[in-house]
Parts: sequence; structure tokens; C-alpha cells
Amino acid sequence: EVKREGVEVIIALDVSNSMLAEDIAPSRLERAKQAIAQLVDQLRDDKIGLILFAGDAYTQIPVTNDYLSAKMFLESAGPDAVSKQGTSIGSAIDLGMRSFSPAGDRSKALIIITDGENHEDDAVAMAKSAAEKGVVIHTIGIGSPVGSPVPVTLNGKRDYLKDADGNTVITKLDEEGLEKIASATGGRYVRANNTSLGLNE
Repeated sequence: EVKREGVEVIIALDVSNSMLAEDIAPSRLERAKQAIAQLVDQLRDDKIGLILFAGDAYTQIPVTNDYLSAKMFLESAGPDAVSKQGTSIGSAIDLGMRSFSPAGDRSKALIIITDGENHEDDAVAMAKSAAEKGVVIHTIGIGSPVGSPVPVTLNGKRDYLKDADGNTVITKLDEEGLEKIASATGGRYVRANNTSLGLNE
């Protein structure tokens, strides 16, 4: 028999409006939530935490081994959970580093699920300081590099998000930025597709 040491995994989930895009079915966000729920079902002696981020980062689930409540809190994750829109990956990394259990020599991994657009801070510098603390960051890019419109519902009618000039906003996956963040910590970048989100890898 081999005694398996549990790991600590914190997932930072992008809940910015662009995650509502439907280039990954049923939407980037819903697909990510399904994959996280499936991952939770596979955990045994591990701890999991969930951070939601857009313009700011918030703790949705503190690091826990209570998998049932983790799945319950996961359900309510969405753009309404954060007050400030945007994609601030650096603040998600910063909060993630502070959220791991201080003691313990468990392996610590931060998994960032995002479409990686408009970084408002230096996420790569943040990733380097995470690496110094022994945290490995894996990034999952969700969405298509070609881009997709963002659905919104206005007055009960379905439409797509427009910019100030009335043009439809197209949200594209920024893979290069996500690769740099992962490689700064010795982690991996995986691109999600319709069949697999890449969390299992």
C-alpha cells in the first residue's frame, strides 16, 4: 500500500462577462463549473478552494475538504458575484497565494480558468513570486482565439454586448499570456475545447 498525501488545489475561476460567450457549449462559464464539479468528485484526501475573479478577486470557498458545500457554492458562481468587471489575473494569483494553508508540506497548485483577456496587472510577476513560495500555477484557456460575441439579455430580449460605438464586442482567448504565467511557475497551460476542459490533465 502507498499512502497518498493529499494536495491543496485552489481554482481561480474567471466570472467576467466574457465568460458567458458560447463558443464552448453551453457557455464558457457553465462548462468550467461542470468540469470543476467533476474534479471535486474525484478528490479524496485533498483540499479545494475556489476564488472568483473579474476586476477584483474574491474567495468563494475557503480551502476545505467539505466537498459537498464546495459544490453547492460553485453553483452560484457567476458575473453577479463580483462588483467590478475586467480580468485581473494578478489579483487572483495574489489572493490564491494567501489562501493556501500556511503550514503543511502538501503540494500546492493554483489552477486559473480564464479567457485571459485584458490583464489589468502584471500577472507574470505575481506568478514568479508564487513560484518562490512553492506554488505551481496551471492555466486553462477557455474560448477560441478567433473570438466570440458575449450574449446579454436586455429588457427580456437577447442581444450581444456592444461597445460605446455600438459595435458587437468580440472576446478572444489570449493564449500567450496564459502560457507565460504557467511557465513562470513550472506549471502547464491547457486549452479547453468542447470535449474536455483540461482539468483532469
